[in-house]
Parts: sequence; C-alpha cells; structure tokens
Amino acid sequence: MSGDKGKRNSVSRPNDHKRKDSKSKSQKDTQKPKDKVGDEEMTVVVPPSKGDAGKNEDVAMNGTDEAKLKDPPVDPKAKAIADIKANLTLLEKAVSLFDPRFTLRVLRNIPSVRKQLSADLLARVIIETYTTPTPTSFALLKALGDEEGFPRADADAWVKKKDSAQSASKKSDTTPKEILAEVDVYFSILIQVYFYDTKNIESGAEFSEGLIGYLKPLNKRTLDSLAARAYFYYSLFLEETDPKPPSPNAAVVSIRKTLLDALRTATLRKDQDTQAAVITLLLRNYLSTSRITQADLLISHTQFPDSAANNQVARYLYYLGRIRAIQLNYSEAHDHLIGATRKAPTSYKASGFYQASTKLLIVVELLMGDIPDRAIFRQPSLEKILSPYLQLVQAVSSGDVNAFQNLTQKYSSVFRADSTYTLILRLRQNVIKTGIRMMSLSYARISLRDMCLRLGLESEESAEYIVAKAIRDGVIEATLDHEHGYMRSKDVGDVYSSNEPFDAYSSRIRACLALHDESVKAMRFPMNQHRLELKKAQEARERERELAKEIVDGEIDEEDGPGGDFEGI
Repeated sequence: MSGDKGKRNSVSRPNDHKRKDSKSKSQKDTQKPKDKVGDEEMTVVVPPSKGDAGKNEDVAMNGTDEAKLKDPPVDPKAKAIADIKANLTLLEKAVSLFDPRFTLRVLRNIPSVRKQLSADLLARVIIETYTTPTPTSFALLKALGDEEGFPRADADAWVKKKDSAQSASKKSDTTPKEILAEVDVYFSILIQVYFYDTKNIESGAEFSEGLIGYLKPLNKRTLDSLAARAYFYYSLFLEETDPKPPSPNAAVVSIRKTLLDALRTATLRKDQDTQAAVITLLLRNYLSTSRITQADLLISHTQFPDSAANNQVARYLYYLGRIRAIQLNYSEAHDHLIGATRKAPTSYKASGFYQASTKLLIVVELLMGDIPDRAIFRQPSLEKILSPYLQLVQAVSSGDVNAFQNLTQKYSSVFRADSTYTLILRLRQNVIKTGIRMMSLSYARISLRDMCLRLGLESEESAEYIVAKAIRDGVIEATLDHEHGYMRSKDVGDVYSSNEPFDAYSSRIRACLALHDESVKAMRFPMNQHRLELKKAQEARERERELAKEIVDGEIDEEDGPGGDFEGI
C-alpha cells in the first residue's frame, strides 16, 4: 500500500502544469526589478495556452529583425573587387616603406579572390585602376579581349578617354598618378591564374612570355616575390602545352634557356625569391624529362638561398630527395624527404604535395630496409591515397615475394603516375632479404631448398648467393654450410648492449637542432630596419656634439643649461 501511495503522489495531475505556469507568471509580474536602468522595454515571452493559441501569432522578436538588418547578403564579386583594390593599397605601402612583407600578404590573398576571377571582373578593375590608358593597361585588356563576358562597351569607352586625357594634361600642369610596376605585375598574375583555371593554356603561355619579357629589365626588390610567382605560372603553362613530358621533345625543354638566364640575373641582383623559384622550376623541368645528370650538375653548381620561402624550400628538398633516391643514395634522400614532409602543408586544400612527398618517403624507407610507421597511413588526408602503399609495406614486411609481384602488376599504373615505379621494382631484393631475416629469427636451422620454396627462388645456388650477401651486409647473423646445404642462425644478443640506441638518440638530437636552425633562418624582419636605427643613433650623436660645442663656445645661457641655478667658478 505504501508503494501504491508513493506512486500516486509521484504521478502529476493533468492540470498541475497550468497552475504552476499561472503562479510563475504572477510572480514574474509582481517581482519586476525597479533599480535597473535600461530594462524598461524588456518583454517576457510566455508560451500560449491551448485557448489562446491564435492571440500571440503576430508577436515578432526584435533581435532577429536586427540581425537580418545587420547581416545583409554580400555579393562575392563586389567583395573580390574590394579585396583586389585593398591589395593595390598594400603594394603601394610595400613600395613606399620598402617592406616586402606587404607584397607577400598580397600573394597570400590571391586564393580568396581566385574563385571569383572572370574576364568581366578583371577588365572592370583594370579600367577603374588605370584612369589614364597606358601601354601596359592596353596589353592587359587585349589579353582578356577574346574571353567570354568581356565588357567590350566599357573598354571602348575607356579607350576614348586617351585623347581627352592627353589634351587635358597638356592644358594643365598636373600630371596623372603614375601606376607602379608592382600593380602591373599583380594584375598580370591574376590574369595568369584566370587563364590556368579556365584551362586556356595557349593564351596563358603567350601572355606569360610577354610578362617575362616585361620583367627582365626591371630591377626592384619589391618585385622579387611577384616575379617568382610569374615564373612559376610561366613554367606551369609550358608543362601543359603539347607535346607534354616525359617526351624528349616536350615544350618545357624550350624554356630552359630562359630559366637559366633568369637564374643568372637573379643571382647577380641578389634576388633570392626569384633565384629559389627558378632553381626549383629547373629541377622540376629536368626531372620531368628524366635528365638526372643535368639536375645533379645544377645542384652542384648553384647554392640555394638560405632565406628562401618555406614553400620553395619544401619543393627543393623534395626534388633533391628524388634525385638522390634515383642515384641510390637512400640515406641522404631520406633526410631531404623528411624535411620536405615537415615543411609541407597538411590541410585538405593543399595536401597534394604532402601526399607526393610521403609516397616517395615510404618507398625510400623500404629501400633502406626500414618499415614505415603505421600511424602515417591513418592520417585523414593520406588514408585513401596510400592504400596501395600500405599493401606494399605489408608485402615487404612479411617477405612474401609472390604478393609483392602481384601488387606491382596490379597497381603499376598508380605507381607510374606517382613516378615511383622504377624505385619499387628495386624492392624485390629487399623483400627477399626481409624473408631471409624472418626465417633466421624463426628457425635455428633451415635448408636452402626450403628457402627456395618459401621465397619463390629459382635454384638453391641463387638462394645461397642471396644469403651470403645478406650475411655480408649485416642483415642477418648466421652461417652457411655449403656441403650440407643449410643456414644456421646465431643467437641474437641484447640490442641495448649495442650502439643502436645511441645512434637513434643522436639522430633525433640532430633532427631537433636542424629544425631549430631552420626556424631561426625562416624568421623574417623588415628590410633595412638596422639602417634606420643607425641613422637615428647617428642623428642623436650629432645633436649631442652640437649641444656640447654650443656650451663650450658660450652660446647657451646659464638659464638654458641643465641646471638654471648653477654658477661657474
């Protein structure tokens, strides 16, 4: 009975919530705050009852209306035009203050306006910027003249301004505002980006050749980063032009002389941005047509600038790692590729370079006899794209020669597209060595005949040669019995009593110190800031000398001195 009674008390009646709502409503009305200022227009929204459902339908929230008024929809094209004009202001500031950081900020803002670029938008911004027509503005509009959506009527009206502007300038002594060369190159880069995104390769290549000719006589440090970006798109257009690499007659072969001339000019002018960009473009050019010897000669005869941008350093290390891997120098290739992957962006929008460098790093680690960490394959940006390489690592780590051969045949098109197929073919010997190592750890004694069956080798003699080479290279610790035809494994000693922990710890320390040195080198400071500080210090010294000279000559009165009541002896 007590349980039933408790249940009855715990069950609420259907009209109890109405009574509670009415009580709470009356309490809220009677207990209004009187001392607070600014709460006079405070409104309390009460949920309507069943009978009064239609009375409060017209009540509107003032906050939502104000939010709608505060956040009107923004036209993306108008925002892109405003961003481009703001970048022009940054370029003017970079020239006036001689600070390239503003130019780098302009280049970083290009992806934000890239999706909205069109012939109409670019032509309108050019017409609004160049109030007086110039030869450069004519060339920019001419490049966009054949594109869809080009505002031809506005361009014709703008061209007619030329005669009127010239006559007005003759009558008045005022000269029109001169457009900076940085602005010309910035608009040219936007046109290059537009041509590349619309896959107009022929027009982009032709326009880029004219832009490179325009940049050659200019020697301004504020143009360095802009010129580097222009050379990048110039090479990119030629790579997409038929015939394409790896053909020996590819179109990229024709620009090698232009890039080498640009490298020599940038080195003489100490233009480090263009120098770093052109070196990476030349290495890419040589590798695209398998000119490994020429690429190695370029590396040996040039010095990559230490203060280069992070993205250029990452590209240089990646190409250097590919060259060293092809030359069988796996340890040096591994170090370069580790640096490239650490400097590469890992976001989804720019994960292509990170994926390419990670693929090559996995193959190089396998060639060195190491097994890559499993955590690499679990990264979100790499999990799907590295599926063939994960199966490859599993085949190599298990020492299964048949599985390795099946994988190379199955994913040959993928490996060829990644430019890792020739390196993967070298892994067959590593697979066999891994299999021998697994057998030496599993069996104290195994015949050469059984090894041939497990590894898929042709004869016992080939198995004996491979085992002998593995013992000589230090892969396994065993002995061969030629007469009886078997391999006897030695007892494995304690790893911690060897030098392996010391070597691993030393390599980690070297990597941390190298990362610290690279971080210090990558720090950027305003150009010629030390000269301004020296100039201010020199001016302060001159003022002190003038003041001391006036005191000695007696030109300063006693009251003007540091102590007005001081009387000389």
